[in-house]
Amino acid sequence: MSDAGGRRPRRALDGLLLLDKPTGMTSNAALQRVKWLFQARKAGHTGSLDPLASGMLPICFGEATKFAGYLLDADKVYRVQARFGVRTDTGDAEGHPVATRVRDPILQSELAAALVALTGPIQQIPPMYSALKQQGQRLYAIAREGREVPRDPRPVWIREFVLEAYDPVTPVFRVRCSKGTYIRTLIEDLAGHLGTLAHVIALRRLAVEPFGGQAMVSLPEIEALAAGPAGPALDSLLRPFQDAVPPWPVVRLDGPAALRLSRGGPVPAPAGHVPGPVRLYGPGDSFLGVGEVGVDGIASPRRLVARDPDEIPAEWVAGL
Repeated sequence: MSDAGGRRPRRALDGLLLLDKPTGMTSNAALQRVKWLFQARKAGHTGSLDPLASGMLPICFGEATKFAGYLLDADKVYRVQARFGVRTDTGDAEGHPVATRVRDPILQSELAAALVALTGPIQQIPPMYSALKQQGQRLYAIAREGREVPRDPRPVWIREFVLEAYDPVTPVFRVRCSKGTYIRTLIEDLAGHLGTLAHVIALRRLAVEPFGGQAMVSLPEIEALAAGPAGPALDSLLRPFQDAVPPWPVVRLDGPAALRLSRGGPVPAPAGHVPGPVRLYGPGDSFLGVGEVGVDGIASPRRLVARDPDEIPAEWVAGL
């Protein structure tokens, strides 16, 4: 049933979806499609994938959006196929060839040495076709005007860069890297170490930590379930949104302490907790949010789950 404006009614929904984004679709288009299928009031994704790329795109609904930043900051794992000998203006197969370079076939031993040289902390110059802003303009908008501007190098960490399938022209690699890494730039830099040029012809994000090896859900799967009434069938695809929080120590609070903290007040942490970030839980494994335990043993809230006052358990209030 639609609302008065002819739109589908939206519903409050909290949770995390590991979407398998298809190729040929922007991350925002995938987000808007999923949000519409779930009839969700609020949703956001955690780190864009290029239209050329497929793979894991975590989508946060409702209260999960408060914790999306942890996934933005997380390490990512990719499978990437390169084509040596040609550079494109975008760094991938969607762009136009701008230069070619012919050399003898690249040996597997050469590739192995170049991969080692690009593993660890490195500096990357962001590509012109990226969403970074310079003087208030997106770099890709400047690039589409046929201009190029200087960009400062940025530090990234390549945790793993290995060869999965050798081919002298179109090899396949696996990359585990820190946030902010541009795989297109990494492939161009690899080609530079080998005395040639390159661009990305296929890219798939395999994981966003801590979801390595976790099953993803495709758009066709979601669409098939959405053909029926929105609700239990669709919602069964969601993970608890606290899964987005790093595996920090857990602080468990009794009812009165949970209530005080959920209202924004600091509370004493149970004995034995060392200072640092923590996950906060009330009675019955009720996730409250995240906080920080200080050197004084006091747990202070940082990001909290919103709670309807009418739904606060009576036992939380007892003893106040």
